[in-house]
Amino acid sequence: MYNYSLHQHINQSLLKMELDITGKDNLFYTRFMANASALRSLYTDLYGSHQKAEEVFNALINTISQAYINRPDALQKADLIKQQNGIWFLSNDITGMSLYVDRFCGNLANMPAKLDYFKELGVNFLHLMPIFESPQGESDGGYAVSNFRKVDDRFGTLEDLQTLKAKMSAEQMYLMVDIVLNHTSYRHEWAEKAKGGDKNYQDYFYMFDDRSLPDAYEKAMPEIFPEAAPGSFTYVPECNKWVMTVFHNYQWDLNYKNPVVFNAMLDNILFYANLGIDILRIDAPAFIWKEVGTSCQNLPQAHTLLQLIKQCVQIAAPGMALLGEAIVAPKEILKYFGTGLATAKECDFAYNATQMAVQWDALATGDVRVLMAAQEEVLKKPYGTSWITYTRCHDDIGLGYEDYMISDAGFNPYEHRKFLKEYYGGTHPVSPATGALFSVNPKTQDARISGSLASLCGLEKALAANHETAINTAVQKILLMQAVSFFLGGVPMLFYGDELGYTNDYSYLEDPGKSYDNRWMHRPVIDWNKNDQIHIEGSIEQRIFTATQQLIKLRKQLPMIADNKNIHWLNIYNIHVAGYIRALNEKKLFCLYNFSNRASYLTWYALKEHGIPPTVLFDHWSKTTYTVGRDDEYFILAPYSFYLLEQM
Repeated sequence: MYNYSLHQHINQSLLKMELDITGKDNLFYTRFMANASALRSLYTDLYGSHQKAEEVFNALINTISQAYINRPDALQKADLIKQQNGIWFLSNDITGMSLYVDRFCGNLANMPAKLDYFKELGVNFLHLMPIFESPQGESDGGYAVSNFRKVDDRFGTLEDLQTLKAKMSAEQMYLMVDIVLNHTSYRHEWAEKAKGGDKNYQDYFYMFDDRSLPDAYEKAMPEIFPEAAPGSFTYVPECNKWVMTVFHNYQWDLNYKNPVVFNAMLDNILFYANLGIDILRIDAPAFIWKEVGTSCQNLPQAHTLLQLIKQCVQIAAPGMALLGEAIVAPKEILKYFGTGLATAKECDFAYNATQMAVQWDALATGDVRVLMAAQEEVLKKPYGTSWITYTRCHDDIGLGYEDYMISDAGFNPYEHRKFLKEYYGGTHPVSPATGALFSVNPKTQDARISGSLASLCGLEKALAANHETAINTAVQKILLMQAVSFFLGGVPMLFYGDELGYTNDYSYLEDPGKSYDNRWMHRPVIDWNKNDQIHIEGSIEQRIFTATQQLIKLRKQLPMIADNKNIHWLNIYNIHVAGYIRALNEKKLFCLYNFSNRASYLTWYALKEHGIPPTVLFDHWSKTTYTVGRDDEYFILAPYSFYLLEQM
C-alpha cells in the first residue's frame, strides 16, 4: 500500500546515506518501498505508544540501510540467485547436519578439513550449535550469550568462521547458526551495565525493585526447568533488583517492550546475515514477549515481533531464511509460519517436533494411530514455508503432542505417556532402549527423554550383549526412523554421530559443568578412529553410514520430494503401517513404513484409492519391481522395513 509520507521519509533517509536508488542500489530501494507499509504497521502495533517510537523507527531505517551497505557484493549476488530460483529452501537437494564444533572436531579451524566427510555423506547444509561467547560453566550449552559478535575462544575466531563459510560457499554448501533472542548471559555488556545501575540498560531487561510484579508474573508462568532452575526471577544484589530469568538464573530475559532492544538485536541479526548465514535459527521465540497474567509463551506480540524481523531481513538480506525454534503444541507451532494476512510471512522454517515425537511413539508401540492422528495439524503448514524434519537433535524428546491425538488412537493419555517414558527410559521390561528421563516434574511427573538415536533404537544394549539379531534389528530401526524424516518433505537434519550409529556418550558425567544435564549423553565427542570404520566393509559404522548416504542420494534423485505441499497420507487399513504419497506432475511415490516387529500385510487396495491405480511399482530402496495384485491380495512388509515405491 502506497503511503506518501512514509515513502518520502524513507526516500530521504536513503539519499542521506548516499545510496544510488535509481542505479546499483535500485533492487534494495524497491524492496524497501515494497515492504515499507508492512514494516511501519508491524512496528506501530508493537511500539506506537512508546515515547521513543519515532526516534527508534528512524534508527531502524538506518539499521536496515547500513546492513545493506555493509553486505558484501558476493552475498548480494547470492541473494539474487536465490530469488531467481524461487523459494530456494524447498528443494529436495538440501540435506543438513547439526553439530557441536568442539565435540565434532575441536574448533572452527579444523572444520574446513571435514568438508570432504560431509560431501561423501551427501550433506550440504550445516547447523553449527552455539559458537558465540558464553561463560564456561554457565553457558546452557552456548545459549547464554555474553557477546553476540565474538566467537567463543573455545571454538576459534570470527575469522575462522568466515573462512569456513567461504569454503562452504565454494562447495555450494549452506550454513545455519543460532541467535538467542529471548535472553543474554548475565555477563553480557548490557547486563553488566544494568547491574552497575545504568537505568537505560536496566530497561533492556525485566527488572523490578521488589517481588510484587515478579510474584504476579509467576502466578501464570510455568517453570521451564523445575529441577535445575525453579522460579522465573532472580535477585541481583549488585543493584538490589529482581530480574526475569525464565530459563536459568544466569540468563536474563530481554525486554522487547522497549523498541531500543528490538533495534539492538536486529542489528545483531543483520550482522549474522552479512557473515553469509543462509538460515538463522531463532532460539526459543515462544518466550520473547511477556505479559502479566499469561504464561508468557506464544503471545500474539511474539508473532508480530517475528514478522517485523522477517520484513527487515527481507529488505536488507533477502537470501537469509529464518527458522523459529518453537517446540510447542502442534497448533502453536503452525502459528510461527504466520497466520491470516501474515501467512508465510513470519518464520520460513519450524522444527517438525510433533512428527519427530509421534515417530518415536510409533516405534515404541508398533502402532501408527497416534502418528496418524497428528497429521491433520502438521499438514496445515502453508506453502512457501518448510519444516526441519529430524529424528534426533541436541535436545530431549518431548511428549507434548496433545491428549486428543492419543485418545483418538484408543489410548489413555496418562498411561500412554507413562509407558513411553518407561520404554525409552529403559525401565520397561520389554524395552531394548537405553535412555534417561530429563527434567522430571515431581508434581506432575511430566518428563522428556534423553538418549542417542542408536541407543533409543536398541543398538547400545545389542552391542553390549553381542547379539547379532538384536544388532540387525536396531540398525533397521535407525534406518526406518531416518527414512520417514527424509522423504516427508522439508529439510532433513541429521544430528552428528547418528549417521554412523553413535550410542550414548557418558563422559559428560565427569564434567561438573555438564553432569547435571543428561542431554549431554546424546551429544557425543567424535572419535575419528571410530568414524574411519565407515570404510570397513561390514562394520556397524559402515552399514549405517552407507545406508544413510543412499537415503540422501535417493532424496536428491526424486524431484517429487521437494516441499511443494504435495503429500497425502494414505488409509493403510493396518495399524502397524504408515504411508503417504508424494506426487509431482504424473509421477507418484508411495512411501510405506512398517513400525511392527513382525511382518505386516497391506491390502493392495490401499494403493489404488488416489488417481489412476498403479499396476507396477519400483522400490528405489531395494531396487525391486513389484506387480500390483488384486484387492484381496497383500503386499507383505518385513519387520521395521520401509519402501519407496514409484508408480511406473
